[in-house]
Amino acid sequence: MSCDNLEKALEQIPYAKLLGVQVSLQAGQPQFYLPYAEHNIGNILLPALHGGVIGGFLENAAVLHLMWARESAGIPRIVDFSIDFLRSGKPLDLYGQCEIVRQGKRVANVLMTAWQDDRSKPVAMARAHFLLN
Repeated sequence: MSCDNLEKALEQIPYAKLLGVQVSLQAGQPQFYLPYAEHNIGNILLPALHGGVIGGFLENAAVLHLMWARESAGIPRIVDFSIDFLRSGKPLDLYGQCEIVRQGKRVANVLMTAWQDDRSKPVAMARAHFLLN
C-alpha cells in the first residue's frame, strides 16, 4: 500500500480525521504525525494532550501500519490494546511509529511508540493484537 493509499484510508476514519492524523514515509516505513491542535488538549492547567487522543492516535497508526504492511484494504479489528503513558504530552506536535512484532494468518501483534520533540523520550508506548481479515 502506498503513502497515497494510506492518506486515502485516513480520510475514511472519522476519528483520525477529527484528530488530524497524517502519514508520511520515512526510511521506507510509515511515520504518523499529529499536528498540535488546541481541541486535543485534555488538561488545560498543565496543558497536556488528552490520553484518549494519544491512545486513539496510536491505535489508528497501528491499523494503518498493518494495512500498509499487508498491502490490504481490509481493516484489521482490534482484539486488545494496552498503553503505557510515560510522560505528559506537551502542547506540541506528536509523532508515532509502529513495529509488527509477529504477524500470522489471523492475528498480528504490534508495538507503537509516540514521541514529541525527542524520539529518545517517548510520551507513550502501546501494544495491541489485531484480528486480520
